[in-house]
Amino acid sequence: MSYGASAALQEAVYDALLADPALDALVQGAIYDALPAGILPSLYVTLGPEEVRDATDCSGDGAWHRFTVSVVTDAAGFHAAKQVAAAVSDALVDADLTLTRGALAGLHFFRARAKREGTGDLRRIDLTFRARTQDIPQP
Repeated sequence: MSYGASAALQEAVYDALLADPALDALVQGAIYDALPAGILPSLYVTLGPEEVRDATDCSGDGAWHRFTVSVVTDAAGFHAAKQVAAAVSDALVDADLTLTRGALAGLHFFRARAKREGTGDLRRIDLTFRARTQDIPQP
């Protein structure tokens, strides 16, 4: 197994989300790897947890990554969050991302969960994606 491409995958996913014009039109750049201090916008996207499993085969070291991208809003319903979630999915599914380490063999939607958080004032959609990477260590 190799966890070597994990940081590169995270960078590529983050960059793809930031560069997507349809997503940017909905959240005006409110896409975070780490939440900033202070007041958050009423609708934003954030990178979340990741789970990685071995996918080493005869072609070399590799890994399956399951990672979450979350859409959070304080809007009264889920409609706006679902529009943003669709844009996130459109930006990532089958994306041809270039990694700074290793290679991406595939990136697919796995599942989503929409829920209220806290006292019910926040809506959250957690989108889980599955990516297959092959690690090519740096010389």
